Amino acid sequence: MGAWQTLTVEQTGRVAVVTFRRADQLNAMNRLMQREITSAFEALSVDDGVGAIVVTGEGRGFMAGADIKEYAAQSAPEFDSFQAAGTRMYASIEDNRKPVIAAVNGFALGGGMELVLCCDIVIANQYAKLGLPEIKLGLIPGGGGTQRSVAKLGRNRANFLLMTGAIVPASEFVEAGLVNEIVDAEKLMARALELAAMIAAEPAGAVEGLKRLTAHAVSGDLAGGLATERDILGELYRGEIGQRRVREFAEKSAGRAAKAKP
Repeated sequence: MGAWQTLTVEQTGRVAVVTFRRADQLNAMNRLMQREITSAFEALSVDDGVGAIVVTGEGRGFMAGADIKEYAAQSAPEFDSFQAAGTRMYASIEDNRKPVIAAVNGFALGGGMELVLCCDIVIANQYAKLGLPEIKLGLIPGGGGTQRSVAKLGRNRANFLLMTGAIVPASEFVEAGLVNEIVDAEKLMARALELAAMIAAEPAGAVEGLKRLTAHAVSGDLAGGLATERDILGELYRGEIGQRRVREFAEKSAGRAAKAKP
């Protein structure tokens, strides 16, 4: 897939692992890292050999937002270009054909939390902390954080994070539904890989369809979502895997019923 400077992409079976590799900067995102994340996820999205993706960071941080040193040196046109490129980067994760599991190993702040908000499943260790602290710089999130935080957390929780800039333990997001599980640090990657392998083993068309449908549900367009749901289900039912599995289930069910007769 190419040589990377700010991340690595490794594959085991049908699971790809993207690891941010700027540990000395808590994996803060500069322009090169932004380009490489986009390139990696867009390539993985169309790779039929990949069924699920795990994303994590090396060291103590998942991603501590944008690289403020670079951020501060940007001209106005450079800043606008960075934000526009960020829109494409986050879309490469949120709209990826493959489910993306975040293994949050430390701080996920600013752009790092915005990246977490784009993921489909979130596993975190007991030390992980999340936040959208842009208000402390007199700014607001620019990578979709204002919109996705409301969609995934509710407006009041989102307002609290956005308006106070609070940095909150990942455990506090479990009840809200953003974080699925808190896992001991030494078991974090094993659990993320276990989930990814479990999902990647299922029929790719069904998994991709489910991702599209749950994303559609968040949009609030119920009628459109229901219509798309019917269309995808019909395609899967008529497909070779769906036909075979339904037939096998029916045959097993009939066999159990026959054995149960007196």
